[in-house]
Amino acid sequence: MPERPGKVNAAAAARWYNQSMLLAGDIGGSKALLGLFTSAPRRPERVEVRSFPTCESPSLEAIIDEFLGKHGGASVVQAASFGVAGPIVDQAARLTNVPWIVDAAAVRARFGIPRVRLLNDLEAMAWSIPVLWPEELAVIQEGRAVPTGNAAVIAAGTGLGEALLHNLDGRMVPSPTEGGHADFAPRTPDEIALLRHLIARFGRADYERVLSGPGLMNLHRFTHEHPCEVVDVNADPALAPGLISLSALERRCPDCVRALQIFASVYGAEAGNLALRSVATAGVFLGGGIAPKVLPALTDGRFIEAFRAKAPLDDVVSRVPVSVVLNEEAGLLGAAVHANGKPFALDLRHGLR
Repeated sequence: MPERPGKVNAAAAARWYNQSMLLAGDIGGSKALLGLFTSAPRRPERVEVRSFPTCESPSLEAIIDEFLGKHGGASVVQAASFGVAGPIVDQAARLTNVPWIVDAAAVRARFGIPRVRLLNDLEAMAWSIPVLWPEELAVIQEGRAVPTGNAAVIAAGTGLGEALLHNLDGRMVPSPTEGGHADFAPRTPDEIALLRHLIARFGRADYERVLSGPGLMNLHRFTHEHPCEVVDVNADPALAPGLISLSALERRCPDCVRALQIFASVYGAEAGNLALRSVATAGVFLGGGIAPKVLPALTDGRFIEAFRAKAPLDDVVSRVPVSVVLNEEAGLLGAAVHANGKPFALDLRHGLR
Protein backbone atom coordinates (compact mmCIF):
# COMPACT_ATOMS: atom_id res chain seq x y z
CA MET A 1 0.00 0.00 0.00
CA PRO A 2 1.40 3.46 -0.83
CA GLU A 3 2.72 5.61 2.00
CA ARG A 4 0.43 8.41 3.18
CA PRO A 5 2.49 11.57 2.51
CA GLY A 6 2.49 14.59 4.78
CA LYS A 7 1.98 18.20 3.77
CA VAL A 8 5.09 19.84 2.29
CA ASN A 9 5.93 23.12 0.62
CA ALA A 10 5.15 22.94 -3.10
CA ALA A 11 8.36 24.59 -4.32
CA ALA A 12 10.45 22.36 -2.04
CA ALA A 13 8.57 19.29 -3.23
CA ALA A 14 9.21 20.20 -6.86
CA ARG A 15 12.96 20.45 -6.17
CA TRP A 16 12.93 17.23 -4.10
CA TYR A 17 11.26 15.21 -6.83
CA ASN A 18 13.13 17.06 -9.58
CA GLN A 19 9.92 17.35 -11.53
CA SER A 20 7.06 19.69 -12.16
CA MET A 21 3.75 19.63 -10.33
CA LEU A 22 0.20 18.64 -11.21
CA LEU A 23 -2.55 21.22 -10.72
CA ALA A 24 -6.01 19.80 -9.96
CA GLY A 25 -9.35 21.50 -9.43
CA ASP A 26 -12.80 20.50 -8.24
CA ILE A 27 -15.03 23.42 -9.22
CA GLY A 28 -18.48 23.27 -7.69
CA GLY A 29 -21.40 25.62 -7.29
CA SER A 30 -20.50 26.75 -3.78
CA LYS A 31 -16.77 26.16 -3.48
CA ALA A 32 -13.74 25.51 -5.65
CA LEU A 33 -10.92 23.29 -4.45
CA LEU A 34 -7.50 23.71 -6.02
CA GLY A 35 -4.59 21.42 -5.25
CA LEU A 36 -0.98 20.87 -6.16
CA PHE A 37 0.19 17.26 -6.39
CA THR A 38 3.42 15.53 -7.26
CA SER A 39 3.31 12.78 -9.84
CA ALA A 40 3.55 9.20 -8.60
CA PRO A 41 3.32 5.77 -10.24
CA ARG A 42 -0.26 5.25 -9.05
CA ARG A 43 -1.72 7.90 -6.72
CA PRO A 44 -0.48 11.50 -7.01
CA GLU A 45 0.82 12.83 -3.70
CA ARG A 46 -1.03 15.76 -2.17
CA VAL A 47 1.17 18.79 -1.54
CA GLU A 48 -1.17 21.73 -0.96
CA VAL A 49 -4.94 22.19 -1.19
CA ARG A 50 -6.97 25.37 -0.78
CA SER A 51 -10.70 26.08 -0.89
CA PHE A 52 -12.22 29.20 -2.48
CA PRO A 53 -15.84 30.44 -2.36
CA THR A 54 -16.76 30.08 -6.04
CA CYS A 55 -19.21 32.97 -6.29
CA GLU A 56 -16.77 35.42 -4.70
CA SER A 57 -14.35 35.12 -7.61
CA PRO A 58 -14.89 36.43 -11.14
CA SER A 59 -13.35 33.44 -12.92
CA LEU A 60 -11.37 30.24 -12.59
CA GLU A 61 -8.30 32.10 -13.87
CA ALA A 62 -8.51 34.52 -10.93
CA ILE A 63 -8.55 31.65 -8.44
CA ILE A 64 -5.65 29.88 -10.15
CA ASP A 65 -3.65 33.11 -10.19
CA GLU A 66 -4.15 33.62 -6.45
CA PHE A 67 -3.39 29.98 -5.64
CA LEU A 68 -0.27 29.59 -7.77
CA GLY A 69 1.05 32.99 -6.74
CA LYS A 70 1.74 31.54 -3.30
CA HIS A 71 3.24 28.30 -4.56
CA GLY A 72 5.94 29.12 -7.08
CA GLY A 73 3.77 30.28 -9.96
CA ALA A 74 2.56 28.42 -13.04
CA SER A 75 6.09 27.49 -14.10
CA VAL A 76 6.06 24.56 -11.65
CA VAL A 77 2.93 23.03 -13.28
CA GLN A 78 3.30 20.50 -16.09
CA ALA A 79 -0.36 19.48 -16.40
CA ALA A 80 -3.72 20.58 -15.04
CA SER A 81 -7.15 18.94 -14.91
CA PHE A 82 -10.33 20.51 -13.56
CA GLY A 83 -13.61 18.82 -12.67
CA VAL A 84 -16.43 21.27 -13.32
CA ALA A 85 -20.14 21.12 -12.47
CA GLY A 86 -21.61 21.42 -15.95
CA PRO A 87 -21.61 19.83 -19.41
CA ILE A 88 -18.38 20.27 -21.40
CA VAL A 89 -18.37 21.04 -25.13
CA ASP A 90 -15.06 21.43 -26.99
CA GLN A 91 -13.21 21.76 -23.67
CA ALA A 92 -15.36 24.69 -22.53
CA ALA A 93 -18.17 24.70 -19.99
CA ARG A 94 -20.78 27.07 -18.64
CA LEU A 95 -21.12 26.14 -14.99
CA THR A 96 -24.59 25.11 -13.87
CA ASN A 97 -24.88 27.21 -10.71
CA VAL A 98 -22.16 29.85 -11.23
CA PRO A 99 -22.02 32.62 -13.87
CA TRP A 100 -18.69 31.38 -15.22
CA ILE A 101 -17.52 30.09 -18.56
CA VAL A 102 -14.49 27.86 -18.04
CA ASP A 103 -12.30 27.34 -21.10
CA ALA A 104 -9.28 25.01 -21.09
CA ALA A 105 -7.63 26.92 -23.95
CA ALA A 106 -7.95 30.19 -22.05
CA VAL A 107 -6.33 28.69 -18.94
CA ARG A 108 -3.53 27.21 -21.05
CA ALA A 109 -2.89 30.54 -22.76
CA ARG A 110 -3.03 32.57 -19.54
CA PHE A 111 -0.65 30.42 -17.52
CA GLY A 112 1.41 28.59 -20.13
CA ILE A 113 0.59 25.16 -18.70
CA PRO A 114 1.45 22.54 -21.36
CA ARG A 115 -1.61 20.31 -20.78
CA VAL A 116 -4.98 21.56 -19.52
CA ARG A 117 -8.17 19.50 -19.55
CA LEU A 118 -11.71 19.95 -18.29
CA LEU A 119 -13.72 17.04 -16.90
CA ASN A 120 -17.29 16.68 -15.76
CA ASP A 121 -17.18 16.79 -11.95
CA LEU A 122 -18.44 13.21 -11.60
CA GLU A 123 -16.03 12.03 -14.26
CA ALA A 124 -13.26 13.59 -12.16
CA MET A 125 -14.51 11.76 -9.07
CA ALA A 126 -14.60 8.52 -11.03
CA TRP A 127 -10.88 8.87 -11.77
CA SER A 128 -10.22 8.63 -8.03
CA ILE A 129 -12.04 5.32 -7.51
CA PRO A 130 -9.22 2.93 -8.54
CA VAL A 131 -6.69 4.62 -6.23
CA LEU A 132 -8.74 5.02 -3.04
CA TRP A 133 -7.38 3.39 0.10
CA PRO A 134 -9.56 0.88 2.00
CA GLU A 135 -10.17 3.31 4.87
CA GLU A 136 -11.60 5.80 2.37
CA LEU A 137 -14.54 3.49 1.66
CA ALA A 138 -17.47 2.35 3.82
CA VAL A 139 -18.95 -0.90 2.52
CA ILE A 140 -22.75 -1.06 2.35
CA GLN A 141 -22.99 -4.32 0.39
CA GLU A 142 -19.95 -6.55 0.28
CA GLY A 143 -21.04 -8.35 -2.87
CA ARG A 144 -18.53 -10.16 -5.04
CA ALA A 145 -16.57 -7.92 -7.37
CA VAL A 146 -15.88 -9.16 -10.89
CA PRO A 147 -12.34 -8.04 -11.91
CA THR A 148 -13.33 -7.74 -15.57
CA GLY A 149 -16.52 -5.81 -14.82
CA ASN A 150 -17.45 -2.15 -15.10
CA ALA A 151 -18.05 0.18 -12.16
CA ALA A 152 -20.19 3.28 -11.58
CA VAL A 153 -20.34 6.35 -9.36
CA ILE A 154 -23.44 8.18 -8.13
CA ALA A 155 -23.08 11.27 -5.96
CA ALA A 156 -25.73 13.31 -4.20
CA GLY A 157 -24.59 16.72 -3.02
CA THR A 158 -25.50 20.19 -4.24
CA GLY A 159 -26.88 18.29 -7.24
CA LEU A 160 -26.92 14.67 -8.37
CA GLY A 161 -24.18 13.32 -10.60
CA GLU A 162 -23.52 9.94 -12.17
CA ALA A 163 -20.52 8.55 -14.03
CA LEU A 164 -19.45 5.24 -15.50
CA LEU A 165 -16.13 3.42 -15.34
CA HIS A 166 -15.70 1.20 -18.38
CA ASN A 167 -13.34 -1.73 -17.95
CA LEU A 168 -11.15 -1.70 -21.06
CA ASP A 169 -8.55 -4.45 -20.97
CA GLY A 170 -8.28 -4.14 -17.20
CA ARG A 171 -8.13 -0.35 -17.08
CA MET A 172 -11.03 1.60 -15.62
CA VAL A 173 -11.83 4.46 -18.03
CA PRO A 174 -14.34 7.02 -16.68
CA SER A 175 -17.16 8.38 -18.81
CA PRO A 176 -19.44 11.29 -17.83
CA THR A 177 -23.24 11.28 -17.90
CA GLU A 178 -26.08 13.67 -17.09
CA GLY A 179 -28.05 10.85 -15.48
CA GLY A 180 -28.98 12.96 -12.48
CA HIS A 181 -31.42 14.84 -14.72
CA ALA A 182 -33.18 11.69 -15.93
CA ASP A 183 -36.90 11.40 -15.11
CA PHE A 184 -37.68 10.38 -11.54
CA ALA A 185 -39.39 6.98 -11.62
CA PRO A 186 -41.53 6.39 -8.49
CA ARG A 187 -42.03 2.81 -7.24
CA THR A 188 -44.35 3.13 -4.23
CA PRO A 189 -47.57 5.00 -3.38
CA ASP A 190 -45.51 7.47 -1.33
CA GLU A 191 -43.16 8.10 -4.24
CA ILE A 192 -46.06 8.49 -6.68
CA ALA A 193 -47.49 11.17 -4.40
CA LEU A 194 -44.02 12.75 -4.26
CA LEU A 195 -43.88 12.78 -8.06
CA ARG A 196 -47.19 14.65 -8.22
CA HIS A 197 -45.91 17.10 -5.61
CA LEU A 198 -42.72 17.79 -7.57
CA ILE A 199 -44.50 18.17 -10.91
CA ALA A 200 -46.95 20.63 -9.36
CA ARG A 201 -44.05 22.65 -7.95
CA PHE A 202 -41.48 22.43 -10.79
CA GLY A 203 -43.30 21.21 -13.89
CA ARG A 204 -40.97 18.23 -14.21
CA ALA A 205 -39.39 15.83 -11.74
CA ASP A 206 -35.88 14.51 -12.27
CA TYR A 207 -33.82 12.50 -9.78
CA GLU A 208 -31.89 15.61 -8.72
CA ARG A 209 -35.14 17.04 -7.31
CA VAL A 210 -35.01 14.22 -4.76
CA LEU A 211 -31.38 13.12 -4.41
CA SER A 212 -29.52 16.30 -3.51
CA GLY A 213 -29.36 18.96 -0.81
CA PRO A 214 -32.27 20.86 -2.42
CA GLY A 215 -33.93 17.46 -2.86
CA LEU A 216 -33.88 16.91 0.89
CA MET A 217 -35.64 20.25 1.24
CA ASN A 218 -38.25 19.11 -1.31
CA LEU A 219 -38.75 15.91 0.69
CA HIS A 220 -39.10 17.95 3.88
CA ARG A 221 -41.86 20.06 2.32
CA PHE A 222 -43.56 16.91 1.01
CA THR A 223 -43.59 15.08 4.34
CA HIS A 224 -44.67 18.04 6.49
CA GLU A 225 -48.35 18.94 6.42
CA HIS A 226 -47.71 21.49 9.17
CA PRO A 227 -44.68 23.71 9.87
CA CYS A 228 -41.76 21.71 11.24
CA GLU A 229 -40.93 22.47 14.85
CA VAL A 230 -37.27 21.55 14.32
CA VAL A 231 -36.18 22.81 10.89
CA ASP A 232 -37.25 25.93 8.99
CA VAL A 233 -36.16 25.15 5.44
CA ASN A 234 -36.70 28.75 4.36
CA ALA A 235 -34.52 30.32 7.07
CA ASP A 236 -31.16 29.30 5.58
CA PRO A 237 -31.34 27.06 2.50
CA ALA A 238 -27.59 26.40 2.66
CA LEU A 239 -27.90 24.85 6.14
CA ALA A 240 -31.34 23.26 5.79
CA PRO A 241 -30.29 19.90 4.23
CA GLY A 242 -27.83 19.22 7.03
CA LEU A 243 -30.37 20.23 9.68
CA ILE A 244 -33.02 17.96 8.14
CA SER A 245 -30.59 15.03 8.13
CA LEU A 246 -29.53 15.68 11.73
CA SER A 247 -33.14 15.97 12.89
CA ALA A 248 -33.93 12.66 11.19
CA LEU A 249 -30.87 10.82 12.49
CA GLU A 250 -31.56 12.04 16.03
CA ARG A 251 -35.26 11.20 15.54
CA ARG A 252 -36.31 14.65 16.72
CA CYS A 253 -39.14 14.94 14.17
CA PRO A 254 -41.07 11.97 12.68
CA ASP A 255 -41.68 13.82 9.41
CA CYS A 256 -37.96 14.55 9.06
CA VAL A 257 -37.34 10.84 9.68
CA ARG A 258 -39.79 10.00 6.91
CA ALA A 259 -38.11 12.47 4.53
CA LEU A 260 -34.69 10.85 5.06
CA GLN A 261 -36.18 7.36 4.73
CA ILE A 262 -37.65 8.26 1.33
CA PHE A 263 -34.31 9.78 0.35
CA ALA A 264 -32.44 6.57 1.26
CA SER A 265 -34.92 4.36 -0.59
CA VAL A 266 -34.90 6.45 -3.78
CA TYR A 267 -31.09 6.66 -3.59
CA GLY A 268 -30.90 2.87 -3.42
CA ALA A 269 -33.32 2.43 -6.31
CA GLU A 270 -31.44 4.81 -8.60
CA ALA A 271 -28.07 3.34 -7.61
CA GLY A 272 -29.47 -0.05 -8.58
CA ASN A 273 -30.71 1.40 -11.88
CA LEU A 274 -27.20 2.69 -12.55
CA ALA A 275 -25.73 -0.72 -11.71
CA LEU A 276 -27.99 -2.30 -14.34
CA ARG A 277 -27.39 0.37 -16.99
CA SER A 278 -23.62 0.06 -16.68
CA VAL A 279 -23.42 -3.64 -15.72
CA ALA A 280 -21.35 -2.46 -12.76
CA THR A 281 -20.26 -5.87 -11.54
CA ALA A 282 -17.01 -4.40 -10.19
CA GLY A 283 -18.88 -2.05 -7.88
CA VAL A 284 -21.11 0.98 -7.36
CA PHE A 285 -19.65 3.88 -5.39
CA LEU A 286 -21.61 6.59 -3.59
CA GLY A 287 -19.74 9.89 -3.68
CA GLY A 288 -20.80 13.42 -2.83
CA GLY A 289 -21.18 15.19 0.48
CA ILE A 290 -24.45 13.68 1.69
CA ALA A 291 -23.80 9.91 1.86
CA PRO A 292 -21.04 9.99 4.52
CA LYS A 293 -23.15 12.29 6.70
CA VAL A 294 -26.26 10.06 6.59
CA LEU A 295 -24.50 6.68 6.62
CA PRO A 296 -26.81 5.24 9.32
CA ALA A 297 -29.80 5.93 7.06
CA LEU A 298 -28.07 4.12 4.19
CA THR A 299 -27.26 1.04 6.25
CA ASP A 300 -30.61 0.38 7.96
CA GLY A 301 -31.83 -1.83 5.11
CA ARG A 302 -33.96 0.56 3.03
CA PHE A 303 -31.20 1.53 0.62
CA ILE A 304 -30.12 -2.04 -0.12
CA GLU A 305 -33.69 -3.32 -0.31
CA ALA A 306 -34.43 -0.76 -3.06
CA PHE A 307 -31.06 -1.40 -4.71
CA ARG A 308 -31.78 -5.13 -4.99
CA ALA A 309 -35.46 -4.87 -6.03
CA LYS A 310 -34.69 -5.37 -9.74
CA ALA A 311 -36.47 -8.60 -10.67
CA PRO A 312 -35.73 -10.51 -12.83
CA LEU A 313 -32.12 -9.34 -12.24
CA ASP A 314 -32.25 -8.99 -8.47
CA ASP A 315 -29.68 -11.78 -8.11
CA VAL A 316 -27.28 -9.81 -10.32
CA VAL A 317 -27.46 -6.56 -8.33
CA SER A 318 -27.32 -8.52 -5.05
CA ARG A 319 -23.75 -9.48 -5.98
CA VAL A 320 -22.65 -5.93 -6.87
CA PRO A 321 -20.34 -4.39 -4.22
CA VAL A 322 -21.64 -1.04 -2.96
CA SER A 323 -19.45 1.42 -1.05
CA VAL A 324 -19.63 5.01 0.19
CA VAL A 325 -16.63 7.21 -0.64
CA LEU A 326 -15.45 8.84 2.58
CA ASN A 327 -12.67 10.96 1.09
CA GLU A 328 -14.10 14.49 0.95
CA GLU A 329 -11.54 15.44 -1.71
CA ALA A 330 -12.22 12.52 -4.05
CA GLY A 331 -13.13 14.83 -6.95
CA LEU A 332 -9.90 16.77 -6.52
CA LEU A 333 -7.85 13.59 -6.22
CA GLY A 334 -9.50 12.24 -9.37
CA ALA A 335 -8.60 15.38 -11.30
CA ALA A 336 -4.99 14.91 -10.16
CA VAL A 337 -5.06 11.26 -11.27
CA HIS A 338 -6.32 12.40 -14.69
CA ALA A 339 -3.57 15.03 -14.95
CA ASN A 340 -1.05 12.36 -13.95
CA GLY A 341 -1.77 10.24 -17.02
CA LYS A 342 -3.30 6.88 -17.84
CA PRO A 343 -6.22 5.17 -16.06
CA PHE A 344 -5.60 2.35 -13.60
CA ALA A 345 -6.94 -1.09 -12.88
CA LEU A 346 -9.47 -1.33 -10.06
CA ASP A 347 -7.62 -2.86 -7.13
CA LEU A 348 -10.07 -5.36 -5.65
CA ARG A 349 -8.02 -5.51 -2.45
CA HIS A 350 -9.36 -2.06 -1.60
CA GLY A 351 -12.33 -3.32 0.39
CA LEU A 352 -14.28 -4.42 -2.68
CA ARG A 353 -14.30 -8.21 -2.43
